[in-house]
Amino acid sequence: MAPTRLASKPIGVNENLNGILSHGITTRSKQLASLKSYKDSLKAPNKRKADSPAKDMTAKRAAFGDITNAFNKSSANNDKDKGMVLKKVTVESKMLPIVKNIKNQTATLNGKTSKTKQLQKAANNALESVQKHFAKDPPKPVATRAQNGILKNVERKSFGKENQNSSRGSAKSTRSDMSGDPSLYMTALENISPNDATKEECKVISEKLDKVNLDDSINRSLDEETDIPHRAPEGVVDFDKENWTDPFQVSNYAMDIFNYLKSRERLFIIDDYLQRMKGITSWMRALLVDWMVEVQESFELNHETLYLAVKLVDLYLTKSSRIQPEKEQLTKEELQLLGASALFIASKFDERIPPLVDDFLYICDGAYSLNQLLKMEMNILRVIDFDLGVPLSYRFLRRYARCARVSMPTLTLARFVLEQCLLEYPLAGERDSKMAAAALYIALRMKSLGGWTPTLQYYTGYTLKDILPVAILQNAALHKKPKSAISTVRNKYSHTIFFEVAKVSLVDDSVLNS
Repeated sequence: MAPTRLASKPIGVNENLNGILSHGITTRSKQLASLKSYKDSLKAPNKRKADSPAKDMTAKRAAFGDITNAFNKSSANNDKDKGMVLKKVTVESKMLPIVKNIKNQTATLNGKTSKTKQLQKAANNALESVQKHFAKDPPKPVATRAQNGILKNVERKSFGKENQNSSRGSAKSTRSDMSGDPSLYMTALENISPNDATKEECKVISEKLDKVNLDDSINRSLDEETDIPHRAPEGVVDFDKENWTDPFQVSNYAMDIFNYLKSRERLFIIDDYLQRMKGITSWMRALLVDWMVEVQESFELNHETLYLAVKLVDLYLTKSSRIQPEKEQLTKEELQLLGASALFIASKFDERIPPLVDDFLYICDGAYSLNQLLKMEMNILRVIDFDLGVPLSYRFLRRYARCARVSMPTLTLARFVLEQCLLEYPLAGERDSKMAAAALYIALRMKSLGGWTPTLQYYTGYTLKDILPVAILQNAALHKKPKSAISTVRNKYSHTIFFEVAKVSLVDDSVLNS
């Protein structure tokens, strides 16, 4: 079944203007969110927040969840007593009970004595053994810091038996002034009398500390910690170093992040799966991707959602065609169901307010039921092993363009090249990082802004020789005669919001080779 075409409409909003215009379809989830915010605005507060501290317990939940659940459960569950003031939980310090005051407490369960009595008896026996131990070796008087200081109370060498016996004798005289119950606490400064050797060691340590410049050591340690692990070669602008102090740029991790994404590309290889399938052609796939671009515009989804959904379609067809027999493989009537389910999964993975499942059923014009859509969603996740962290060419392109300081019209032109190539089945198996680099190179040539610079070679990790075969394939896709059945991408980037980059003159392969 061919994908259902949507009604003609103005071009939707793209990420360049951050959703200033809104001509797309308003999904049910967005309607519910706007309706709730409208109802909340109609409610006039009767009291100030200071008068009713429990009033905010029913406030709207944040995007990342309520991380301030510091309410008492009893007050949160009691809807009638909303005016009750929340009490602060405080911890009072109490003295430990004396051993003699601990009494046996028995607990009964169904008329039988539980094990509490046995545990209490064992605890009392343990405390009595501790008491006998301290009776033989009573605690020693603890010298205060005001008397001996901090460094004077530190003794690294062990004492002999004579010092220990003398300390025990001195402790007996002071025990009579203490309470009858022995203390169960010991301190690290107990019974340490510094000798001459210790005083000399402390003197040497203090002299060394006086010679140390703390400011220099602190600055040196900070320089070592903030050392840039990836240093750009000569002649290359270090984009990460210039934004090193900006926490939103995460420049200290950016290079590692994209190197990690490039290393994961080998886990999502897409082969020529159409050779193993009957009834599905590359033209049908192009129609499906064109329809998915139109859905992305209508629902005002992120571009990452579109790229992830297309990747999920190719990954599912690649892996399912290997493991499933020919009779159980996907048919052309279920191809649109696969695209809708992939968009549904990608929306829940990337969108802040994803469309509801009813919206995707509506966009398919009732061709599929709810059970069919949910079953296809589970099949996709099971086949791809629930791994949605797919490296996307759209993210690579953004990184490369920022490092090369490319203007927004040039970046939008590279995005047009990249999005137009989503429809091309021969390019589906190329690495996303290489596709992004080749699209940026074509955009630079079409704008006459130079060629492949050392900066781009450093940040992309590709030379011109590496990306040139992919760039020639992308340029051939741009030179194809436009077809009305798959014209959504070209019409989208012909709008003024996208700087009408689809109308930029194309270049020949000879320009790319130069």
